[in-house]
Amino acid sequence: MGDAGLDGAAAAFAPLRPKLMRIAYRMLGSVSDGEDVVQEAFIRWMKADRAEVRSPEAFLCRTVTRLCLDQLRVARRVREDYVGPWLPDPIVEEDSDEDVTLPLMLVMERLSPLERAAFLLHDVFGAPFDDVAAILQRDAAACRQLAARARTRVRDARPRFAVEKKHGVELAEAFFAASRSGDVRALGTMLSADVSIHADSGGKRPSALVPILGRDAAIDLFTQVIGRLGPDYSTLVRLAFVNGLPGFVTIEAGGHLQTTALDIEDGRIAAIYVMRNPDKLRHLQ
Repeated sequence: MGDAGLDGAAAAFAPLRPKLMRIAYRMLGSVSDGEDVVQEAFIRWMKADRAEVRSPEAFLCRTVTRLCLDQLRVARRVREDYVGPWLPDPIVEEDSDEDVTLPLMLVMERLSPLERAAFLLHDVFGAPFDDVAAILQRDAAACRQLAARARTRVRDARPRFAVEKKHGVELAEAFFAASRSGDVRALGTMLSADVSIHADSGGKRPSALVPILGRDAAIDLFTQVIGRLGPDYSTLVRLAFVNGLPGFVTIEAGGHLQTTALDIEDGRIAAIYVMRNPDKLRHLQ
């Protein structure tokens, strides 16, 4: 095949790459694994008999999804040995209209690989069930059942009331200030009574190996950290949306990068998700 044909194939792939990466990331929860899958799909696309391909987008979505299904089977075994809570890699954006937020991604971790694929392809990306059936190599009725089961299981992870973005960012900024200064009164007004803190370090940075549950326990944690490291242990890099949730990026003691995402319900912080695993922050350096 001539250079012109390869150039044309690469040109056809380029505008589809962002969508393919969104599929791969949402399936896997890993930026690096998603990039590897998309790169493998590109290689297969370049080697394919493209004269037989009626829709490059359908071919590539099918290839990426099937590669992700293979990857998920391996990932499940690996995560059985993961140290501490597992969180998806943080995607940090200045603004966000993300409909697949961090809590939803965590719920999707409990779905089977096929349920996750059917839900994402149909409910998130809008693919007709006939197309989903072709990708998953199941009939359309089976794919409808897969998506319906997934939809039932993720329903509670959908936010009941969308948080106004400006308010979310303001609350994130106020939470950073209060948690780093030890302002117990301010923290008490911001945190829900049953707030939870989930910190993913993969065993590579100091962090709690189980979730911290309850307002009092959360305040005690922040107070202890300040007592040990001092009030200037954390530097705010920027406020942002982390996996669709209001949050921020910081440099912590020792110069370590960290992201924090806040799940806000009824005006209070219901859950705090902290990423400390350096392997999952590498793409943000």
